[in-house]
Amino acid sequence: MELAFVAAASLLAGMIDAIVGGGGLVLLPALFATWPGATPATLLGTNKGGAVWGTAWAAWQYTRRVDLRAATLVPACAAALAGSFIGAWAVTTVDGSALRRALPLVLLAILAYTLARKDLGRHHAPRFVAGREAAVASAIGAGIGFYDGFFGPGTGSFFVFLFVRTMGYDFLHASAAAKLLNTATNVAALVLFTWKGHVWWHVAAVLAVANVAGSLIGTRLALQHGAGFVRGVFILVVGALILKTGHDAFLR
Repeated sequence: MELAFVAAASLLAGMIDAIVGGGGLVLLPALFATWPGATPATLLGTNKGGAVWGTAWAAWQYTRRVDLRAATLVPACAAALAGSFIGAWAVTTVDGSALRRALPLVLLAILAYTLARKDLGRHHAPRFVAGREAAVASAIGAGIGFYDGFFGPGTGSFFVFLFVRTMGYDFLHASAAAKLLNTATNVAALVLFTWKGHVWWHVAAVLAVANVAGSLIGTRLALQHGAGFVRGVFILVVGALILKTGHDAFLR
């Protein structure tokens, strides 16, 4: 029953993650509720061990159907991978409580901006030529990759928003690009957790199968309904992130 419960959560998380990111909102609470006595690092590592496969599958599906620039995203993925490693190291030496309190406010500003700009992310109009676009995407990858390694909640949503706002992508292309970068940051975190012995692979294997199934559903929905649909899910997920991170920061 425990595995069935977390597998169902992983399927839903994979679907949400494939559309716009934020699957951790579903899967991580399910893991902590199922095994409340487990070491948090082990549950975080097990989450990565399952979720990375759904994210990677979504990235693969998007690259087959959405026109993305490899010259932009390959260096951005490398930067995200490096940033995630550095962030994971930094969290062992720096107190992250200030970031925890600031996060819901940052997310609230992103939500307000997205709602105010009705046309934001509805049309795909990249702003930069190839070389400069790769540099900007790499800066985004390194910065959010560091955040993912250091703290984590909302990583996919931050990637999507920055690709839309900074680079002129629509929400569909931004979500596709975010999947590639998020796969890189998840791999970096998973390597670290595995090295430290914080992954239950027998649970992660079940989560992975369910997550990929959910990812398949979410990717098809996003590709079928386009940027407007992804924007709507983005608004819902960011709203949920505000509630979750606000509760964690100020009410616990």
